[in-house]
Amino acid sequence: MDRSDWRTVGLVTTWQIAASICYYAVFAATPFFRDAFGLSRFAVGLVVTTLTLGYAVFLLPLGALTDRFGERLTLTLGLVGLATGTVLVAGAPTYALLLAAVFVLGSMYGTAIPGTNKVVFDNIDPGRQNLAMGIKQVGVTGGSGISALLITGLAGVLFWQAGFLVAAGVGSLVAVGFYLAYSSASGGGTDGYPDFRALLANRSYVALTTAGLFLGAALFTTTGYTVLYVEESIGASVAFGGIVLALVQVFGSVGRVLTGWLSDVLPGEPRVRIGLVLIAQSLGSAAMFVVVAATTGERGAAIAFSVLGFFVLGYTGVYYSVMATLVRADEMGGATAGGQLALTSGALVAPPAFGYFADAAGYRTAWLFLAAVVTIAAGLLVYVVRTPPPVAIPAATDSSDT
Repeated sequence: MDRSDWRTVGLVTTWQIAASICYYAVFAATPFFRDAFGLSRFAVGLVVTTLTLGYAVFLLPLGALTDRFGERLTLTLGLVGLATGTVLVAGAPTYALLLAAVFVLGSMYGTAIPGTNKVVFDNIDPGRQNLAMGIKQVGVTGGSGISALLITGLAGVLFWQAGFLVAAGVGSLVAVGFYLAYSSASGGGTDGYPDFRALLANRSYVALTTAGLFLGAALFTTTGYTVLYVEESIGASVAFGGIVLALVQVFGSVGRVLTGWLSDVLPGEPRVRIGLVLIAQSLGSAAMFVVVAATTGERGAAIAFSVLGFFVLGYTGVYYSVMATLVRADEMGGATAGGQLALTSGALVAPPAFGYFADAAGYRTAWLFLAAVVTIAAGLLVYVVRTPPPVAIPAATDSSDT
């Protein structure tokens, strides 16, 4: 990538880090919610579900607005909204108001994937887009890792809401900086909103987003229950649980960059080679869920969750890279909103289901449930690899085709 490309990637990654610090603070704070409001594991799962419900409800509208008005405006306003939602979570006095606050926070995160993906595919040359996507997606795991240390660390020396207030301050500052520094020749669209009916007629796209339903179930449930599981089942402190969650995010970041690079350099048709990388990540996730289910000690848990993070948190950049081989460039805002809606829809039901299994049969059964979920996703991805899309010129092409 040239200097201009690196500047764009650095800017959008910084935005993504700040946004993810705000959003994923909720996942790191699940033990504090349980103590502060006297919640069961199922009720903790409902907090995560409500957060992702807000995300899911607003994804398609915000994706359409991104295509219509451009990513500069939507990403700036989205980050301001995330900072506001983070403050509301910190100030919630009751469980009901906590649910309302996390819904607001989740809704504002709906600007992230459509906007940041549009930045990459509007500004980065083909042949470098998959690496750029992998680096940009490190902002998600990086921000989540920072939030895990921020929330659990400050709670030990101040109070559990302190990390949320710091996250809100970071989000506000980055929002101003992004608005002033980012510019794109693409701007907004002039042809109205994306044609979602055309996307639904694309069988490869539908199969990929269906797989995303199962992949998202595994990802969000893993991040939502890691700290709680390490505290309750392994018997470690909440601070150690925060370190384990941060390791999950660090190794997820490595997975995103490495698989993005592989998606650029491996030979073969883009849809096939990138799809095979995503299948390998899904099967690796299934295997590691089985390993986590059998882990008992602190060191073993740290290692097992780190490797799990490489696979289950490392796939999102590749997921959207596959999507870019299935749809046109002018559909990317709406298409990625639909893809992220599928990911978050899995998170609407999986965390409470995981919590129910953990309450009724133990954590081992709950982790094996997630292993089955990602195995189903791998089967759907095989169909994507074998089915060419009805698109003559997709958003992502080989550099030799341009």
